[in-house]
Amino acid sequence: GQATKMIRTRPTAYAIFGISLAAAAHAFKPIGFMGPSTRFLHTSMRNVKSLCPKTAAPLRSFKSSRPSLSRVEMSSTVGIDWAKELLSEHPENNVTPYIANLVGRNLHLKKAHPLNIIKKKIEDYFTSRDAEFECKDSLYPVVTKQQCFDDLLIPKDHVSRRPSDTYYLDQDRLLRTHTSAHQTELLRGGSRKFLCTGDVYRRDEIDASHYPAFHQMEGVKILKECTGMEDREQWVKMCSEDLKDHLEGMVDAIFGPVEKRWVDAYFPFTEPSYELEIFYQDKWLEVLGCGVIQQQILDGCEMKDAHGWAFGLGLERLAMVLFDIPDIRLFWTEDERFLKQFKDGVITKFQPFSKYPPCYKDVSFWLPGDWQENNFFELVRNIAGDIVESVELVDKFDNPKKGKTSHCYRINYRAMDRSLTNEEVDKIQEQVRELVAKKLNVELR
Repeated sequence: GQATKMIRTRPTAYAIFGISLAAAAHAFKPIGFMGPSTRFLHTSMRNVKSLCPKTAAPLRSFKSSRPSLSRVEMSSTVGIDWAKELLSEHPENNVTPYIANLVGRNLHLKKAHPLNIIKKKIEDYFTSRDAEFECKDSLYPVVTKQQCFDDLLIPKDHVSRRPSDTYYLDQDRLLRTHTSAHQTELLRGGSRKFLCTGDVYRRDEIDASHYPAFHQMEGVKILKECTGMEDREQWVKMCSEDLKDHLEGMVDAIFGPVEKRWVDAYFPFTEPSYELEIFYQDKWLEVLGCGVIQQQILDGCEMKDAHGWAFGLGLERLAMVLFDIPDIRLFWTEDERFLKQFKDGVITKFQPFSKYPPCYKDVSFWLPGDWQENNFFELVRNIAGDIVESVELVDKFDNPKKGKTSHCYRINYRAMDRSLTNEEVDKIQEQVRELVAKKLNVELR
């Protein structure tokens, strides 16, 4: 169980949104696997509101009933009408009714839900080890760009800030893309040891391990024994050792004794930065990202003499491995055949209750000059909802004479609770074809 040390240079597709990023992919990936990350490929988009079908109530004006200051981000999310809170006519608003319906579901708070079981196991480990750890799990999910990006030293031109990746309410407010967005607020509020858990939102590809809403946990500890230390090498060493000791113990508490190794990584908000990997089910799996908090972040919180560490992990990716849950959509189902399989505090292997047949439909079109693939994924998700299992680019053709590029996407429709009829899938597919031509300016083939 003793962890080893590795230094590896590799693309850091997760070093975008905060410490949580390294662990925020929605399923474990074997080491060496770097799947396509559409958030790295796209430029900014305009008004995604037009992508959703006209099934929701009329949008209200963009004036929010809430201020955007810190005390709101620290408030409870209970009792909020999220459609009224999130949907507006503001030209920068790209939150759709589909996304608004997910906000406030709070799966991580539902007793005996797999995400809640994992959350409580981690919280129990930290609080039993140190009673000073606070557990925050109901913070307001709308944050500012300052909180989500600027305070965490994420560059102004970083792709993660673009509307093709992030859900904006207006020019300044957005649905948090990671729980790290609350880090500086909690530190300024006096918290020095805390776990912060919540739902986060990102526009992304569609497959069994990606969903536009998922759940993360952020952990932070400021070390009292490092207060006022001027020898950087000394306090970095102390913080790193304390961090690794806590996280190795946490992994053992969840997975049992396992072989571990540490990999040097890069995140803009920690230095040094690490990823923790474990050897589980005959392969190395990345569990989380972490590091020593950048001193500039603490200086901005008026904590110039303080030093500490932070980590972030994704609850879905842990739960999918520990509970053998094959499809991320299952976490959102209300089907009793899923929910009744789990008991509070117990990790139980999921038993598939059915496997309904897939229905594949292809759509091909010539791309416009401003093509953004995430816009297409969002459009399909808004129309088909959770009966779309995956969308895959299966063919690409460049016509040099026309100076055009054609894409063919294969949409896999499969409901988790029933068999779909060809008639209903054909109606959905026709709506996809109609709206992709109308809203995204493609030329159907």
